[in-house]
Amino acid sequence: MKLVSYKHKEKESLGIIVNGSLYDLHGCDPLIPQTMFQFLNNSGPVMMPLAGKVQKAITASGMEAYRVDQFNLMAPVPRPSSCRDAYAFRQHVASARRNRGLGMLPEFDQYPVFYFTNHHSVTGPGPVECMPDHFEQLDFELEVAVVIGKAGKNIRAEEADDYIAGYMIMNDLSARTLQMEEMLLSLGPAKGKDFATATGPWLVTPDELEPYLIAPQEGHTGRSYALDMVCRVNGHEVSRGNTRDMNWTFAEIIERCAYGTEIFPGDIIGSGTVGTGCFLELNGTAKLKDPAYQPVWLKEGDVVEMEITGLGILQNTITRSGSDFSILKRKKAPCEVS
Repeated sequence: MKLVSYKHKEKESLGIIVNGSLYDLHGCDPLIPQTMFQFLNNSGPVMMPLAGKVQKAITASGMEAYRVDQFNLMAPVPRPSSCRDAYAFRQHVASARRNRGLGMLPEFDQYPVFYFTNHHSVTGPGPVECMPDHFEQLDFELEVAVVIGKAGKNIRAEEADDYIAGYMIMNDLSARTLQMEEMLLSLGPAKGKDFATATGPWLVTPDELEPYLIAPQEGHTGRSYALDMVCRVNGHEVSRGNTRDMNWTFAEIIERCAYGTEIFPGDIIGSGTVGTGCFLELNGTAKLKDPAYQPVWLKEGDVVEMEITGLGILQNTITRSGSDFSILKRKKAPCEVS
C-alpha cells in the first residue's frame, strides 16, 4: 500500500493511493483513524490489514476517488515522535573522508551509528523555506527512511524488520557552513541540519517492495532491497545510487536504536546518504580531480527532485525567508589563548 497524509478543507487526512488516485481511508472505513499518527498508534498492526481490505474493495468496486494533485500532500508522518538519521552507506563515508584527506574509520564496519535530528522540522513535498545562513553551502542528501509501526525495546536485528510500517524517500537538507563550524567543537550536527528534513511523497508498506528483495551483504542481517536512487536539481541528474549498497540494514540500525530505550510508532529512521548523494561529496571529489573546480550548492528557486524505485518522487522547491537575521554574523571574537 501507498499511504499519504494530505490537507483536505484545511484538515489533515489519511489517504491511500490506488492506481494513481487518492482515496480517503477514514471515509472508506470509519474504523480507520483520520490521521497517520493515529493510524500508527491505534493498534497499527491491526489497522494495516483494515487498510489492505479497503484497497481490495477499491480495486473491486471503483469507489469515489480524487486526483492526487487536488490536494497538498504533507509529510507521510507530519509530526513524527522522533527522527534519527544513520550512516549506512560506506561509499559516502569513505569518499567524504578521502576528500578531506582522511582515511576510512574502521569502526564504520563494526557497528551502525545515528544522530537525532529535529522531528519538528520534518516536512513533505513542496516549498522548503530557508534562512540566510542556510544558503551558505546549502545541500541536499539523498536517502531512504523507514517509519516504525509498533513500540519495542531491546529489539534484535533478526526480528527488527517486523517493526517497520513502511519506507519513504528522505532529503536530509544540510546547511554545510553552520554544520562544519559547530562540528569543530565535536558536537553535532545540529544547527546545520535542524531546519528541514523533507520526506514523502507517501509511505510504502513492505509488501509493495517484495519484488526488489535481495540478500543482505555478507555477515549482515535483515531485509535488503535493490532500489535505484536518483536526485535531480532543476531537471538535471546530479546523483545516482542504489539501496543495495547499504552496508548496514535497517534491521541492524533498529537494533542499535532500540538498545536500552523504546522506539515508538511514528518514529522515523533515515539510512544516511547514498554514495554521491550530496553536493558536499560531489564537490570534494570534483575538486580532487580539478583544483580549479567551482563548488555547486543549492540556491533560491532550485527544484530538488528525488526518485527511488517503488517509493515515488519527492519534489521540493527551495525558497528564501523574508528575514535577514543571521547567526553567523553574531559570532563573538575568539578569546586569546595564553
